[in-house]
Amino acid sequence: MTKIYQLPDKGGPPFRLLLDADPSWYMVEQYLVAGEIYVMDLDEETIGVVVLVDLGKAVWEIKNIAVAEDYQGQGLGKKLLAFAVETARDKGAKTLRIGTGNSSFVQLALYQKAGFRIVDVDRDFFTRNPYDPMEENGIPVTDMVIMEMSL
Repeated sequence: MTKIYQLPDKGGPPFRLLLDADPSWYMVEQYLVAGEIYVMDLDEETIGVVVLVDLGKAVWEIKNIAVAEDYQGQGLGKKLLAFAVETARDKGAKTLRIGTGNSSFVQLALYQKAGFRIVDVDRDFFTRNPYDPMEENGIPVTDMVIMEMSL
């Protein structure tokens, strides 16, 4: 059985999982400072992570969400995403935001099925920030697709 809980004092975040979802060590370190880190454990093994950041004015953002590769395709990402939505709502958020790469088809589908809508595209986000060139699904990762959900 899985359990999801907040890491105390930001101690010991699962960097391997965080970097799977966001391969820029610099960017991960930046949002961990302001973020609340929640982990998903299965039998004492951390298999998922989500980082929520309060942007102010009742807007929260999911900065990172990841499930270990061996556990993907089992509905755990959906469960972690639902947990993030409920947690943001409980904290008074009226809007929840998430961003993903322009070529992240699986993530784009997951977020839209959960109720997120595309509201903007941050053109060249991944080329003007400290990321090594990336490709996903045969497409260069250049733009950040920004999605929001009203809570």
